[in-house]
Amino acid sequence: MDEQKLEHMRSVLSKLEDIKNTQESIIDKINHVITDLFEHPDKDLEKVMESAHQKASDNVDTVREAMDEYEMKINKGENE
Repeated sequence: MDEQKLEHMRSVLSKLEDIKNTQESIIDKINHVITDLFEHPDKDLEKVMESAHQKASDNVDTVREAMDEYEMKINKGENE
């Protein structure tokens, strides 16, 4: 595989890493809200935050899987 294509793929992988990190940051912020809700409970908001937490966690898993697969493609391309 030519170097230009590999550089593009590495750039995409970097963007995927950024997306994963952003989702992890969102999870952290949601956890802060959930912690705040211990002092001032709001059942409706708790349900929303739990749902948002699950979706963000699922996103992290999905992006991580995509990154692993894409990284294998890059490695294969580097070895051609």
